[in-house]
Amino acid sequence: MSRMVKCVILGSEAEGLDYAPYPGELGQRIWENVSKEAWQRWLAHQTMLINEYRLTPIEPDARKFLEAEMEKFFFGGGSAAPQEFVPPQN
Repeated sequence: MSRMVKCVILGSEAEGLDYAPYPGELGQRIWENVSKEAWQRWLAHQTMLINEYRLTPIEPDARKFLEAEMEKFFFGGGSAAPQEFVPPQN
């Protein structure tokens, strides 16, 4: 049986992550409060941030920025896209 969490993004019970996806306290909070579906939403948002800001995730400043955005995405007011970002048209 899957582990269920009250997801902070979905606002309802959903299947939880199998393990903490990030180290430290933030990773533990995510594991306890974020569903698999919400984590996938973050990964898509993170990819957009990396592409739009042309980040190199191996660089310490880029990692700090992405960690701060992750915190905002899940537990703050949300992580916004850059003003110039235009979502792809399907």
